Amino acid sequence: MMDADTMVLPRLGDATVEDPWGEDRPRRVTVRAATGVLRWRIVAWLVPAVLMGALGAARITESGASAGELATRRAATSPWPGIGVTLTGDDLALGPYHLLMRGWAALFGAADLALRVPSLLAMVGAAALVGALAARIATPAAGLLAGVIFAVLPASIRYAQEAQPYALAVFAAVLATWLLVPALDRPGARRLVPYAGAVLLLGVCQPVALLLLAGHGWVVLAFRRRCALRWLAAAALGLLPVAALLASGLSDGGRLASGARPGAAVLAATPGDLFGVAALGGVLAGLALFSLPLRYAAAICTAWALVPALGLLALAQAVPVWSAVNLLFTVPAWAVLGGVALSRARAAGVVAVLVLVALLAVAAQLPG
Repeated sequence: MMDADTMVLPRLGDATVEDPWGEDRPRRVTVRAATGVLRWRIVAWLVPAVLMGALGAARITESGASAGELATRRAATSPWPGIGVTLTGDDLALGPYHLLMRGWAALFGAADLALRVPSLLAMVGAAALVGALAARIATPAAGLLAGVIFAVLPASIRYAQEAQPYALAVFAAVLATWLLVPALDRPGARRLVPYAGAVLLLGVCQPVALLLLAGHGWVVLAFRRRCALRWLAAAALGLLPVAALLASGLSDGGRLASGARPGAAVLAATPGDLFGVAALGGVLAGLALFSLPLRYAAAICTAWALVPALGLLALAQAVPVWSAVNLLFTVPAWAVLGGVALSRARAAGVVAVLVLVALLAVAAQLPG
């Protein structure tokens, strides 16, 4: 192995080493190569978006309305003077979402299809951003593969077809992480203010998903600690309005989120509930092991996938908030890690894994 290829680990506690593996070094590219990369970057987000749109739109009106969707319809069809009564409820995430859907229904109606379109659009946007994020931190090939994996997951398809706030929270989580990467490289107001807006959107859509900030904070402290104060200020800017809403809702008896206490049976069922089938979770976890999670690029998504789950587990010891849907915003991170790993494999291995993921996803969609 050449000396230039040898990975040198930094000394623990050495705060001056922020890029020990040289991942941020500028690379020389020709104009022709740059044009080709740009085209592939477009493909990396466009193909997943189109695929997610096709899969999400297929049979979008076939399933009956769930209890959560019935509550959304009641809020969407309530008269404006009485909307406040409809917005009150146990789950603090539902109030802002129901208010949004009331305005949406005023423009597009309250049929099942109309109420589910915002979730479909949110998942299409999330799939595009998954591809763009993986392309940004790794390669366009990784972006394409990550976006395709995310689009075919049963959880992505399911929540693209439900009139509930979870798809919007997934979009906000991907958006916040996509904005975080350039903000940490050049932490100016032009990049940090949009990041704060994404944090605000995330908190309004699903307050418990703000555990994502714990993952972001770990990345900042581990790799970009000179930006820590500016990142903290941006995160606080997005958190303050959400904190005010949470304080008001909790004082009125609302809940942060619905869920259960994490017993052994509940924890064992989580991978299947989160990915649609437990085997898909195993495949993505296996791929994540090969994405070199100690490197800065993959560490962003490793922290996104694991740190919020650990935070939710700790929180659930005191409050019953553990559920797969409260971790749905971490699914894109697993897709990115999978895409990064596959982008380094041979073509035959890539095809084999994608076929396996597709077969498992189809099996999860079949009626039991």
